Amino acid sequence: MSDFESDIELRTDHYFKLTKKVVEKHGDVEVSYAVFMRRPVIYCPKLAIDWITLVVNSRGQKIDVSECFKEGAWVGAGEALMYIKGKLTVLTDLETIFLQKLGGACVAAYNTFGMASDLPKVAFIAMDARHCAGAEMQELMAYGASVGSKKAQNEQGAVGFIGSANDITSHFFGKKNGIGTMPHALVGYAGSTLKAAEMFVDTYPGSPLTVLIDYFGREITDALEVCKEMENLVRKDLLSFRIDTHGGRFVEGLDTAKSYALLDKHASHAIRTFRTEQELKWLVGTGVSAAAIWHLRLALDNKGWKNVKIVASSGFSPEKCKLMASVGAPIDMIGTGSYIPDSWSETYATADIIEYDGIQRVKIGREFLLPNK
Repeated sequence: MSDFESDIELRTDHYFKLTKKVVEKHGDVEVSYAVFMRRPVIYCPKLAIDWITLVVNSRGQKIDVSECFKEGAWVGAGEALMYIKGKLTVLTDLETIFLQKLGGACVAAYNTFGMASDLPKVAFIAMDARHCAGAEMQELMAYGASVGSKKAQNEQGAVGFIGSANDITSHFFGKKNGIGTMPHALVGYAGSTLKAAEMFVDTYPGSPLTVLIDYFGREITDALEVCKEMENLVRKDLLSFRIDTHGGRFVEGLDTAKSYALLDKHASHAIRTFRTEQELKWLVGTGVSAAAIWHLRLALDNKGWKNVKIVASSGFSPEKCKLMASVGAPIDMIGTGSYIPDSWSETYATADIIEYDGIQRVKIGREFLLPNK
């Protein structure tokens, strides 16, 4: 047995392996699988279909994959995504891994489409890798993000996702390399925000620079200091600030009362409607709130640094993005991995056999999967 097949043997559900032996002993049949999901998604089949095609070809066999949609299409809950026809002995032990490679990407695409559409003028960076459970999930999430983003770009004129944080998934976004300039560790190493910026410029002269400004809790002070000392970068539109303040404290210069006052002045509709507790936190609470972003933008503008861009990160889920859009938060770019679904059970794809040797047969309750229904 090849390493390829050994991996499938170890990772597939045991009852599929038992089924394969039973069918091999009692006679193979031609079957048709209907593949579907229980929630609305955006169709992202490529990685799953590429994998199952590779495996089947390596076994010297053939299957027929009949897709019901094109990549990037809306699919309703329960609608068949595709039909797969082939010998039961060829397909039965591939179902587990095939479904793993399908559902997560479809939901990620659905979420990223919403995020990019809600904030069409904002660029996004896919920063999902550190939140993923390994390399396969990392690839699935980046692929899904790219499909959802392309749909938002084509249909909504959105900027969408412009790249990912690492090289291996950057090709999904038309890039050769990942995007990013510094983590908190570099600021800690340098001992000051300005020093970290100077070290970066010394190492990568002429490159765009995004400075992380929350390490020392001096988001405003440090941002203004960097602008003053690096005015040449500002003039060349090469300087941005990334705000990633954690939820344990307010951004420098803010508290609850000041946050309310700031939004009342610059986005009064934001606080004059019903809000859930979570929405209020995103508006006027600790961490990277709408008030915090307004606070930073105004501080930069008041000193004449209007062309310095703001990159926001920290918990930018589809819901948080929608709220930021509703209040006109002045964000230029968002770094996010939060298109990974909060409820992983929503990503489960399912496959049912609906036909055996040309005879339609499906478990009771799943008749809706039959193509002539």
